[in-house]
Parts: sequence; structure tokens; C-alpha cells
Amino acid sequence: MRRGLTFVFAVLLSGCVAWSGMLGPLSRASIETELGSWHDEIEHSRTLVDEDVARSLREVPPGADVDVFLGTWCSDSRRLVSRLFVALEVAGEPLPFSLRFVGVDRRRHAPEGLTDGVDLRYVPTIIVRRDGAEVGRIVESAPRGVETELRALLTGERTGTISLREDL
Repeated sequence: MRRGLTFVFAVLLSGCVAWSGMLGPLSRASIETELGSWHDEIEHSRTLVDEDVARSLREVPPGADVDVFLGTWCSDSRRLVSRLFVALEVAGEPLPFSLRFVGVDRRRHAPEGLTDGVDLRYVPTIIVRRDGAEVGRIVESAPRGVETELRALLTGERTGTISLREDL
């Protein structure tokens, strides 16, 4: 009997450890539907977003590609991506850049090779590309706010890695 319980416990534990949330291409709607707990963070972010800067996202030079790599299991992703959601709401449609959300597992991998060649070390990571070349990325935190840092990358005001991390 004890051996059977140990086996059941090991299977349950491995399932919890292996589960890494939603993986692959995601939409805001799918994130909010599956993860209702993000709602409170989104509401909190409404008071933090600089609305003037967020609205200016509609006016950046067109043609950039923005990829947002996130872990639905990650508190940093919840915080930064929620603020990004609010900034995009304030900016309104249409945006002059493409936007893609990609869910990754705890090893920072996604199906279909979506993380191949990305050098993804921490989540969330927001990567801005123009003409297929990386302009820069926001990693785990945005010192001046995600709307400000994203606009700086989209306009070319900043390049490279933006983060509060010192180990990048």
C-alpha cells in the first residue's frame, strides 16, 4: 500500500512541476479567459500607465514586429504584460506594428520552434525587430514603464537590452 501511495504522489508531483501554463501563440483574450487571476493585476496597472506615452505608440514608425515571450506561471510576466495590455488599450487600434504573444514553459521553450535563436533567459521578454533584425528587448522589468521603454525601442531612441537586471 505504501509503495502505491508513493507512486501516486510522485506522479501528481511530477505533473505539478512539469505543468508550465499555456504554451505557444497566445492572444490577450486567451490569457484573460484561462487566467482570470490576471484581472486584478490589469486593473492595478490602469493607475500606473502613462496614458500620453501609451497613446503615442500609435505614432511610432510603422513596420516593426514585437514579440512578447511570457510565462503564464510567472509573476513578473503577470505584472509587466498586464501593464502592456493596459498601454495597448489606451493606445487604441490600429497599431503601426505587429504584436505576437508567445507562452513559454519554465525552461523558456515554446512549441513549433517559436523560441529558437531568441536567447531567452528570463520572462517576460519583449523583443522589437525591424526588417528581421533585433532592435532591442525589454527583459523582466521596464525601468521607465513598459509603454515608455517599448516606444523608445520602436522609435529607435534606444537599442539593446532594457532591464533592471544586472546579469544580462
